[in-house]
Amino acid sequence: MTQEPLAHRISRELAARIVSGRIAPGERLRQDHVAAEFGASHVPVREAFRELESRGLAVSEPRRGFRVAGFSLAEVREVAEMRAALEVLALRHAAPHLTRAILERADEATRAGDHAGDVKTWEQANRQFHRLILDPCGMPRLLKSIADLHTASARFLFSGWRAEWEAPTDRDHRAILHALRSGDVDRAASVLARHIQFSGQRPRSARR
Repeated sequence: MTQEPLAHRISRELAARIVSGRIAPGERLRQDHVAAEFGASHVPVREAFRELESRGLAVSEPRRGFRVAGFSLAEVREVAEMRAALEVLALRHAAPHLTRAILERADEATRAGDHAGDVKTWEQANRQFHRLILDPCGMPRLLKSIADLHTASARFLFSGWRAEWEAPTDRDHRAILHALRSGDVDRAASVLARHIQFSGQRPRSARR
């Protein structure tokens, strides 16, 4: 197995902390501290910061280094619109390749989300549902873009849920699966788009 490059490992760990809120928007990313934590030189740390910047999780400032990116309501809506457009495109290409087994696994992911005890577990189940119905599109660049947008959506979601959590019953997921099983791809795409766009309208309580 090929070992993960150190810069990617640092980026992945810092991204998880940023998305979960452990590193707050606006907080500086200190090269010395990160290098010491990971036992790395400054070169892979700078590469990791650049990777975070490319994903919209960090911003660079002249002579001040990097800090965690904030986000506005406009950005939340933009991500939702982009996700809706790209996921519908992926679904239309994936639909001919969705087997009964894949749809059953997507149904299982929805049921897992229904019984999630916290927002993080729910988000993982939700992301698994979307991944299952989209991955068969066979378009890796498209799927990479969608994955990055899901990371942004997760960050918005976690920022809005800091207290009690009640798992929602996801009727949209079930409607999408019903349409796909019936061969009605247009209906599935329509529900999927609406499902995602709702998160951009109410980001503080969105459960997408």
